[in-house]
Amino acid sequence: MTVDGSGTHVGDSVDDALDREHLATWLVEQSLVDRPEVLVVDPIGGGNQNIVASLGGGAQRMILRRPPRVVPDGRNGAMEREFRLLTALEGTAVPHATPLAICTDHDVLGATFYVMSEVEGWSPAASMSWPEPFAAEHGAAPRRQLAFELVRGLATLSAVDWQARGLTGFGRPDGFHERQVDRWTAHWDRFRFRDIPGLAEAGGWLRENIPSQWSPGIMHGDYSFLNVMFRHGPEPALAAIVDWEMATVGDPVLDLAWLMRQWPARVEDVHSRYVDYTGMPLRDEMVDIYRESTGNPLDHYRYYEVLANFKLAIVLEGGYARYLKGEVTNPKVAHYNDSILEAGRVAAQLVAGA
Repeated sequence: MTVDGSGTHVGDSVDDALDREHLATWLVEQSLVDRPEVLVVDPIGGGNQNIVASLGGGAQRMILRRPPRVVPDGRNGAMEREFRLLTALEGTAVPHATPLAICTDHDVLGATFYVMSEVEGWSPAASMSWPEPFAAEHGAAPRRQLAFELVRGLATLSAVDWQARGLTGFGRPDGFHERQVDRWTAHWDRFRFRDIPGLAEAGGWLRENIPSQWSPGIMHGDYSFLNVMFRHGPEPALAAIVDWEMATVGDPVLDLAWLMRQWPARVEDVHSRYVDYTGMPLRDEMVDIYRESTGNPLDHYRYYEVLANFKLAIVLEGGYARYLKGEVTNPKVAHYNDSILEAGRVAAQLVAGA
């Protein structure tokens, strides 16, 4: 399978949001397609928040990414941010899709969109199971290497000199940690309908335990197996990090804690997550690999663990609140409640243990 993302099929929403004639004309103007009539548009799996389509007919296959047909506030700007980041990553060791062109003229498709190269590889999110040679019992050792590739990709991203890559102003690293509790609490207040046990304790502790020293860097914002692709073949190798809509310049260690909040800490838990972690390193070893790869001693790592769980509880609560109001019909959202309460409980336990 060759895609640039993960998630759900978009089907008819692509037909509604893409005017093929306008798109073909624009692609010809960008020298990405020779003639309008050769354009082939193929809807593919994409993130839940955006529309993704594969484009054929040019010298290379491409991926188009744009907001949904009804464009939420700020989403056009988010497309520009994603394209800016991909452009900044050109020439770095971070695996990513090559940005080709961006269109901010809404007369073309009704929204900002961009086109990037198609990545040859496979996504763990495509089937939620491991392909050969990583699937069978003999795949435990190669699967272990997939985990190492995942965490080393995050380490590689954190090492990028974001200022030298032209990303000044992309985020607000000054005061990053001082804003976190207020930012997420304000987000929660928009839909709050209950208290979440553990979050009051976690929020107070976070305010008092901000790391005294840390190094700003590029953050993905939602780093996991769901947002990466691996190269085809028997050798585990990261092909691309995808879905950059949450990216910013902040503290990259929070990306690690966000990834590790769903990673099994015990052998007994390897089957209790959204992918099978059998044979993979456990949480402590993954953190050690990141520490060794970055040279970051992670002296305040518990702070990041608490913050990741605090943030997760609030993010999921937003979806759950919309589900209870009938604004979201996806039955999976009904099960968010358990994850929300677990995140609050874990945050409180980490604070108590500190």
